[in-house]
Amino acid sequence: MNRRKVRGVAVLAAGSLALAACANQAASTPAAAPPSAGVTEPVTITYDGGILVLDGRTLTVAHDIPLDGFNRVNPAGDAGSVFVSTADGFRVLDAAAGRLTDVTYPGAKPGHVVRHGERTILFTDGTGEVNSFDPKDLAAGKPQGRRYTAAAPHHGVAVELADGTLIVTLGTEESRTGAIALDAGGKEIARNEQCPGVHGEAVARGDVVGLGCEDGVLLYKNGAFVKVQSELEYSRIGNQAGSDASPVLLGDYKIEPDAELERPENFSLIDTTTDKLTVVPMPKGVSYTFRSLNRGPDGEGLILGTDGNLHVIDPATGKITNSWPVVAAWEEPLEWQQPRPAIFVRGATAYITEPATNEVHQLDLTTGKVVTSATLEATPNEISGPVAGH
Repeated sequence: MNRRKVRGVAVLAAGSLALAACANQAASTPAAAPPSAGVTEPVTITYDGGILVLDGRTLTVAHDIPLDGFNRVNPAGDAGSVFVSTADGFRVLDAAAGRLTDVTYPGAKPGHVVRHGERTILFTDGTGEVNSFDPKDLAAGKPQGRRYTAAAPHHGVAVELADGTLIVTLGTEESRTGAIALDAGGKEIARNEQCPGVHGEAVARGDVVGLGCEDGVLLYKNGAFVKVQSELEYSRIGNQAGSDASPVLLGDYKIEPDAELERPENFSLIDTTTDKLTVVPMPKGVSYTFRSLNRGPDGEGLILGTDGNLHVIDPATGKITNSWPVVAAWEEPLEWQQPRPAIFVRGATAYITEPATNEVHQLDLTTGKVVTSATLEATPNEISGPVAGH
């Protein structure tokens, strides 16, 4: 692939202006930060041919890192790094410095990156290998952390809790069935295989882990697994978002097992205190994708809808309390790797991409107003950035 030079165009929006007006204002082209300069609150965005590192306050492009292939980015758990999932494994990108480091976790099909408490946990689908470590150790090189290998490679996920309990999914390349819990010494202490198609994870207040199933959610709490059954025979919850501020998990909700691509019109809320699953409709005609779900600083649910609005949800009631305009209306592409609007949240700031216009927007979650927008010369795909801690 040919590397494309990408520049940022920062647009400062007045606090009272809606995003649509903000996106259409005249813009000037700022000078790129010098390569040696440390990036303030860096934001990373993948595009076809590389990764951009933006200043998180101005959205100025500070670094353009060429990298072929379909690459994914996730927070590494420290103040300055992200993990890049490449064809050959996980690589650490020092986002603040704008460079790929020598820290790698080789293996085919690098999958989920989980941050919880003082641990970052990697799951490599092609090998079934789990690596868990303290992300603060990344400053000194590759951490010497905990390793575990699943019984068979599969598209899985793992979470390590504060007491050293390791939750790991069960499955093969053909099917996924549930999860096991291992104590700090590696001994199996719990198992549940009633979670068909297990996928994704989130952690709620109180160190309760939720894993999505094709018929509900599997919780791990108080040293045991608890299945929260859906009322429908098929109701896939494959993506979840949790918050330390809330006992309720936010999940997607799909009900068409044979669909080439289901565009869900409902979402799920899982109360980990009462073990109750509630299905909530989106506004009429509005859908979302797996890159749409997130949580706000106070535990509020966030869903970026295909109507272009960021919908704010009270997890206790399921009510949509605000719907803030961010991007133009859009439709999910058939291929999951293709760009679509995506959201990354850090503190009280949401960064939202708009591939149709090659833009990225910075939204203040306390006001619902767009603070800054920038236009790129490449189409943004995934967006993430350093986030220290859970």
